[in-house]
Amino acid sequence: MDPYAPTPADRFTFGLWTVSNPGRDPFGEPTRAPMDPTHAVAKLAELGAYGVNFHDHDLVPDGTPAAERDRIVARFKRALDEHGLVVPMATTNLFTDPVFKDGAFTSADARVRHYAIAKTMRAMDLGVELGASTYVFWGGREGAEVDGGGKLFDALSWYRDALDYLCDYARDQGYDLRFALEPKPNEPRGHAFLPTVGSALGFIATLQHPEMVGVNPELAHETMAGLSFPHALAAALDAGKLFHVDLNDQIMGRFDQDLRFGAENLKTAFFTVLALQEGGYEGPRHFDAHALRTEDEAGVWAFALGCMRTFKMLEAKAARFLEDPDVVAARAAYRADDPEGAWPPRYSGSHAEALKGRTFDLDALRLRGPGLEHLDQLTVEILLGVR
Repeated sequence: MDPYAPTPADRFTFGLWTVSNPGRDPFGEPTRAPMDPTHAVAKLAELGAYGVNFHDHDLVPDGTPAAERDRIVARFKRALDEHGLVVPMATTNLFTDPVFKDGAFTSADARVRHYAIAKTMRAMDLGVELGASTYVFWGGREGAEVDGGGKLFDALSWYRDALDYLCDYARDQGYDLRFALEPKPNEPRGHAFLPTVGSALGFIATLQHPEMVGVNPELAHETMAGLSFPHALAAALDAGKLFHVDLNDQIMGRFDQDLRFGAENLKTAFFTVLALQEGGYEGPRHFDAHALRTEDEAGVWAFALGCMRTFKMLEAKAARFLEDPDVVAARAAYRADDPEGAWPPRYSGSHAEALKGRTFDLDALRLRGPGLEHLDQLTVEILLGVR
C-alpha cells in the first residue's frame, strides 16, 4: 500500500480554476483546451481529492440566463454526488471583467462598488447552495498604480463598507459562512490594498463583525513580498484567524507563479506543513496552483497528484522530525528557563521594582550559543532522508 496516496480523509482540495487553467500567460495563448467542470470533479476524485472550489464564473459564466444557470448547477451537483466530492469554499471573480479595472469594492466609481456587492451576493448564494462554509475574498484589482486620485483612505473605508454589508447579508440569509481575506502584495495591480497577512489581520479588527472574518494566506503571495509563509501562518493561527489556506510554491522576486507545492522551496514547504500540524489547523488543504504551461492534460493530473503526494511526504517528515531524539534534545536545549523567575511574569508593583533592580549575567547571556546550526542541519538531514 502506498503511504503517500491521497485520500479524502486528507482534506485536499483544488479550485476549478487551478486544474482547468488553460496555460495562457501575458505573452502567449492557451496551450490546453477548456475543461468541463464535471470532468475536473471526476478526475480529482479519481486522484483521491476531498473537494473542489470555484469562482462564481468558473461554474456559471457571467450573464447566464436563470434556466441555464439552474441546469449547470444541477449537473455539477450530480457530479459531486456521483464522485463523492464536496465544495468547502467558494469565491467571486471580481478581477477579470474590465468593469473592475480600477477595483471592485475599492473602485472610485460607486456604481462599480454596488455591482461588485451584487455579484458577490449572487455568488454567495451559489456557494452556499453547493455546500460552501468558507467564502474567500481575493482583492485582485483592489489597489492602485497612481495615488494622485487621493482615494487611499477612502478605499479602505469602501472595502470595510462592502465587507460589513456582506457580513450582514450572510447573517440575514442565515448562511453559516466565514469570510477569509486573501492578501497579495501586487499583480495585477502595481500596489494591492491589504498586501500581507499582517495588514489583513489589522484590517479585520476594524470590521463590524470581526468574528466572521479571517484570512486565507497563500504561500506564493507572502513569498512575493519577501516574507516567510510559515511565519504568516503562525500569526494567523495565533490570532485564531486561519480560516483557509492556499498551498503552492514560488520563486521570490518573480511574478505569481502558482507552482506545484514543494516545487521550489522544500524547507518552506516542510515548515508550512509543520506549522499547520503544530498549530492545530484542521481545515481543507487547498492547492491554489496550476500545471506548467508546457503540459498537456496528463501533465495537469501529474501536477495535482504531485501536490498531494508532496504534502503527505512532508507530513511524514514532520512526524519524523518531532519524534527524532536529537531534534527533541536540540529543541529543548534551545529554550532556557530562568531559575529566578517563572514565565510569564505576573505584574505587581513590587515585582516590577525587583525586576528593574535585578542583576543579569549579561556576559553569560552574550556567550550562550542556542544550537541553531545543529538543529537546522538535523532538519536538512531529515528532509534528505538520511535520518
